[in-house]
Amino acid sequence: MQQRTSNATARMSSSGSNRLLGDVLRHSAGNFLARRNFLARAGGGAGMLAYAALAQGESTSHSNHVPRAKRVIWLFMHGGPSHVDLFDPKPTLMKYAGQPLPASFGNVMTRRNVANNPLLAPIRRFRPRGKSGLEISDFLPHTANHADDICVVRSLHGDSVNHPQSVYQMNTGSILMGNPSVGSWVAYGLGSENQNMPAFVVLPDPGGGLKGGPPAWGSGYLPATYQGVTMRPGASPILDLKPQPGVSLAQQKHDLSLIHALNRRHLEQRDNDDQLTARVKAYEMAFRMQSEAPQLVDISGETAKTQAMYGIDEKETQEFGQRCLLARRMIERDVRFVQLYSGDTNGWDAHADVDKNHTEYCRRTDKPIAGLLQDLKQRGLLEDTLVIWGGEFGRMPMSEQGKGRDHNPWGYCAWLAGAGITGGRAYGATDDIGLRSVVDKVHVHDFHATLLHLLGIDHYDLTHFHNGLDKRLTGPDEANVVQGLLV
Repeated sequence: MQQRTSNATARMSSSGSNRLLGDVLRHSAGNFLARRNFLARAGGGAGMLAYAALAQGESTSHSNHVPRAKRVIWLFMHGGPSHVDLFDPKPTLMKYAGQPLPASFGNVMTRRNVANNPLLAPIRRFRPRGKSGLEISDFLPHTANHADDICVVRSLHGDSVNHPQSVYQMNTGSILMGNPSVGSWVAYGLGSENQNMPAFVVLPDPGGGLKGGPPAWGSGYLPATYQGVTMRPGASPILDLKPQPGVSLAQQKHDLSLIHALNRRHLEQRDNDDQLTARVKAYEMAFRMQSEAPQLVDISGETAKTQAMYGIDEKETQEFGQRCLLARRMIERDVRFVQLYSGDTNGWDAHADVDKNHTEYCRRTDKPIAGLLQDLKQRGLLEDTLVIWGGEFGRMPMSEQGKGRDHNPWGYCAWLAGAGITGGRAYGATDDIGLRSVVDKVHVHDFHATLLHLLGIDHYDLTHFHNGLDKRLTGPDEANVVQGLLV
């Protein structure tokens, strides 16, 4: 870490901003600051160094590629959508439906002892879609119209059969709480392109109840300023953001200036505590957002045609359609990372009845997601925006309670679109019944490494010193960029 820091500092020493960084280095050395606080004062440590190098067209010590994505929209289907009913057709599963799992598939770890239950056939028919012939289920007729734009990853796998741990792993790379989310890492590494908006915004399901809760978009051990900022449609996109009635702009500026001065004095006496630093920045950001955020969520200026494209004119799709449209409006304003959640307490968790559950959630989300893809494409934004769809895991091929399916982290699907990703294809494969990934397996860490690569970041370089270790999103072990997804 020290060698990478010194190399990056040497490369950046020619610009004015780099002289400022040099001043911070000299000042921090003179005052013997703890390494954690030095990194915070340096503007994000390795993340700042990586960003500065990328901004100059240079690379960090492991990175030498041009970013294909400038921003990300992650559509997170909370609860675990069934891959074998949506994006992973299995004729063999239809053949053996109603029969026990063949012994040739070996032992299966399940949560609810469903291993000996009869196999359940795919609920809806799969059909070839678009010019490519990529097979997608009848559950998703609108998304199916964009088959030639999406690449389905059919070989994802993770490490936990439980919701909270799997939600954490898909969002933070670890099954344990307290680690930074992907959005936080991206904000830390690349910063914000809009100084009046956060780099990382989250649009949660209004029903609440995410398994694992807000730590899924938290900043973990990164400085708190990089956590996801939750927003919502309507007149109050961020709670308590509006000033009180009767408070003039001049008075508010005066109050903010006083608070800023007091906080800075308080901060200097406490060796630049991360949480306090984040609070100071939050005051400043909130003031700048008071005019930006309400304009951003005001969709009244969008044409009726555009709103209909997202399904905002229909009861079932109105809510999710509004959030998808907000995601497009945010990336237009250079928000770096936007994450939308579909699914409240149980969401896509179809233990009792896949048909009933997925009919409801596909109905809510299918048209808005297709509208988002169409809108991004016709505005030229899909070229450098990466769109991700997926949940924390898939579902078992065996039945549960007759018509449902249990959790399956051993083989499941997500899809990517935009950022130069070649669509109309599937990457990797599960076995003949969708139980386990068997061809071109993609662990969650590999998936994350690939996402960072598309953003121009080498995952080995994006680190933060914590508890004596250089920590990273992709964990301490080896992770690989999935080259087959980059074509």
